[in-house]
Amino acid sequence: MAAIKRAALPAVAFLIIANFLGYAVVGTNGILSWGDYRRIKNERAVELAQLEQEKARLAHRAQLLDPRRADPDLAEEMVRTELGLVRPDEVIINIDN
Repeated sequence: MAAIKRAALPAVAFLIIANFLGYAVVGTNGILSWGDYRRIKNERAVELAQLEQEKARLAHRAQLLDPRRADPDLAEEMVRTELGLVRPDEVIINIDN
Protein backbone atom coordinates (compact mmCIF):
# COMPACT_ATOMS: atom_id res chain seq x y z
CA MET A 1 0.00 0.00 0.00
CA ALA A 2 2.86 2.37 0.77
CA ALA A 3 4.33 1.74 -2.69
CA ILE A 4 1.05 2.76 -4.31
CA LYS A 5 0.96 6.00 -2.31
CA ARG A 6 4.53 6.79 -3.29
CA ALA A 7 3.80 6.11 -6.97
CA ALA A 8 0.52 8.08 -7.05
CA LEU A 9 2.05 11.57 -7.04
CA PRO A 10 4.56 10.91 -9.87
CA ALA A 11 1.81 9.14 -11.85
CA VAL A 12 -0.53 12.12 -11.54
CA ALA A 13 2.30 14.49 -12.47
CA PHE A 14 3.11 12.31 -15.49
CA LEU A 15 -0.55 12.34 -16.61
CA ILE A 16 -0.72 16.13 -16.31
CA ILE A 17 2.50 16.58 -18.30
CA ALA A 18 1.31 14.06 -20.91
CA ASN A 19 -1.96 15.98 -21.21
CA PHE A 20 -0.15 19.27 -21.86
CA LEU A 21 2.19 17.61 -24.37
CA GLY A 22 -0.79 16.07 -26.16
CA TYR A 23 -2.47 19.46 -26.53
CA ALA A 24 0.84 21.01 -27.64
CA VAL A 25 1.07 18.50 -30.47
CA VAL A 26 -2.51 17.82 -31.60
CA GLY A 27 -4.53 20.59 -29.94
CA THR A 28 -6.26 23.45 -31.74
CA ASN A 29 -3.11 25.56 -31.39
CA GLY A 30 -0.72 22.64 -31.56
CA ILE A 31 2.14 21.83 -33.89
CA LEU A 32 -0.01 19.76 -36.26
CA SER A 33 -2.41 22.67 -36.84
CA TRP A 34 0.29 24.99 -38.22
CA GLY A 35 -0.25 23.68 -41.75
CA ASP A 36 -3.94 24.41 -41.45
CA TYR A 37 -3.15 27.94 -40.26
CA ARG A 38 -0.93 28.49 -43.30
CA ARG A 39 -3.67 27.23 -45.63
CA ILE A 40 -6.25 29.52 -44.03
CA LYS A 41 -3.82 32.44 -44.20
CA ASN A 42 -3.29 31.86 -47.94
CA GLU A 43 -7.05 31.67 -48.53
CA ARG A 44 -7.59 34.90 -46.62
CA ALA A 45 -4.77 36.61 -48.56
CA VAL A 46 -6.52 35.72 -51.83
CA GLU A 47 -9.83 36.96 -50.45
CA LEU A 48 -8.17 40.19 -49.27
CA ALA A 49 -6.67 40.78 -52.72
CA GLN A 50 -10.10 40.33 -54.32
CA LEU A 51 -11.70 42.72 -51.84
CA GLU A 52 -8.99 45.33 -52.39
CA GLN A 53 -9.54 45.06 -56.15
CA GLU A 54 -13.30 45.52 -55.65
CA LYS A 55 -12.62 48.47 -53.34
CA ALA A 56 -10.42 50.11 -55.98
CA ARG A 57 -13.11 49.54 -58.63
CA LEU A 58 -15.79 51.10 -56.43
CA ALA A 59 -13.53 54.04 -55.51
CA HIS A 60 -12.92 54.71 -59.20
CA ARG A 61 -16.64 54.52 -59.94
CA ALA A 62 -17.38 56.88 -57.03
CA GLN A 63 -14.78 59.29 -58.39
CA LEU A 64 -16.50 59.22 -61.78
CA LEU A 65 -19.81 60.08 -60.08
CA ASP A 66 -18.47 63.13 -58.23
CA PRO A 67 -21.23 65.78 -58.62
CA ARG A 68 -18.70 68.51 -59.46
CA ARG A 69 -17.27 66.63 -62.46
CA ALA A 70 -19.40 63.56 -63.19
CA ASP A 71 -18.51 61.41 -66.18
CA PRO A 72 -21.34 61.96 -68.68
CA ASP A 73 -21.17 58.44 -70.11
CA LEU A 74 -21.42 56.80 -66.69
CA ALA A 75 -24.21 59.15 -65.60
CA GLU A 76 -26.18 58.37 -68.76
CA GLU A 77 -25.61 54.64 -68.29
CA MET A 78 -26.84 54.76 -64.70
CA VAL A 79 -29.90 56.87 -65.52
CA ARG A 80 -30.87 54.54 -68.35
CA THR A 81 -30.33 51.44 -66.20
CA GLU A 82 -32.25 52.75 -63.18
CA LEU A 83 -35.12 54.35 -65.04
CA GLY A 84 -35.32 51.90 -67.91
CA LEU A 85 -35.08 54.62 -70.55
CA VAL A 86 -34.44 53.17 -74.00
CA ARG A 87 -35.14 54.71 -77.35
CA PRO A 88 -37.05 52.54 -79.85
CA ASP A 89 -34.10 52.43 -82.25
CA GLU A 90 -31.60 51.17 -79.61
CA VAL A 91 -30.45 47.63 -79.01
CA ILE A 92 -29.43 46.72 -75.46
CA ILE A 93 -26.63 44.25 -74.89
CA ASN A 94 -26.11 43.32 -71.25
CA ILE A 95 -22.56 42.42 -70.28
CA ASP A 96 -22.20 41.05 -66.76
CA ASN A 97 -18.89 41.93 -65.11
